[in-house]
Amino acid sequence: NNDTEDEERLWRDLIMERVTKSADACLTAINIMTSPNMPKAVYIEDVIERVIQYTKFHLQNTLYPQYDPVYRVDPHGGGVLSSKAKRAKCSTHKQRVIVMLYNKVCDIVSSLSELLEIQLLTDTTILQVSSMGITPFFVENVSELQLCAIKLVTAVSTF
Repeated sequence: NNDTEDEERLWRDLIMERVTKSADACLTAINIMTSPNMPKAVYIEDVIERVIQYTKFHLQNTLYPQYDPVYRVDPHGGGVLSSKAKRAKCSTHKQRVIVMLYNKVCDIVSSLSELLEIQLLTDTTILQVSSMGITPFFVENVSELQLCAIKLVTAVSTF
């Protein structure tokens, strides 16, 4: 039993290391694209779409469940609790790697708003970005992300 717990912890650490490296790659790509005087060849639509997909996936599946218990799925299939009951049972302690991911995702969302001011994007990409910018306002305990989302929604609305 102790071996399975250690093995599970090692897998979790490995996965979170890969997730963190992926966030770094997304940030690097967006930072390059938002640098001053970049040539048009730098704005690769596929890279932008993948950054948006990565960000949306980890917001919905990693960060929202960690910060707002209403977004958590009960792995044991227990009874349905109201959102107030779920929030009452929630602990506010977050793993260091989750906080790091949260900060990186906030930076990505903020940088995406800068990218919208620089580069014209396709309609489908704009729809993805706008849904990513609106969703944080329905999640509790993500105030920094909400501030970044305001900047993103403002950039989308000027588009």
